[in-house]
Amino acid sequence: MSIKMIEPEQLRRMSSKEGLVLQGCCGDPQEWLDGINDMLTEAGVLQDGSKFENISVFHYDGGTCILFPFENVKFDVSKFAMWRLQTHEMFGGTWLSDYVPNRQGGFVSEKHQKPKCPLIGADGNIFNLMGMASKTLKNNGMADNAKEMCARVTSSGSYSEALNIIGEYVEICSEEDMTEDDTMDYEGGISE
Repeated sequence: MSIKMIEPEQLRRMSSKEGLVLQGCCGDPQEWLDGINDMLTEAGVLQDGSKFENISVFHYDGGTCILFPFENVKFDVSKFAMWRLQTHEMFGGTWLSDYVPNRQGGFVSEKHQKPKCPLIGADGNIFNLMGMASKTLKNNGMADNAKEMCARVTSSGSYSEALNIIGEYVEICSEEDMTEDDTMDYEGGISE
């Protein structure tokens, strides 16, 4: 099980994902995770012993919210929709695909998701470049993307294929291309 704190802006990069967002969740996130799993199991929403195991907690508009992502969870969609409507007044539950457009102004487009990473002019060792790109992704709240990128790079068949994979995740640039908003540390990647 995993409970991670995220910045609300990270939700705007989840256009290809879906989940349940509960609003106004005071108290221990583990109690929320256990309680929601129990409620959904009792209501017949969760199927075949499936449970939510990984949730993300974020603060938005003065309150604490929890995202229950639908990945790796088996449930009855129609029962889930009815449960959400019946408990909306209690939990402020909404789907991620409704929450982001209505509360945060919408999802960011794919082309704006790639953070700048000054690989041009850096030591060209592929592991160095992969490390710089990974650090940039992590510092931009994209740790899952960093892990995925590293796995793909290390299993690639050539240097050029590895570079192309890195370019799918970060905008490759030089230090001169960085703006004032893109402050650098000298180990590579965007500084925190």
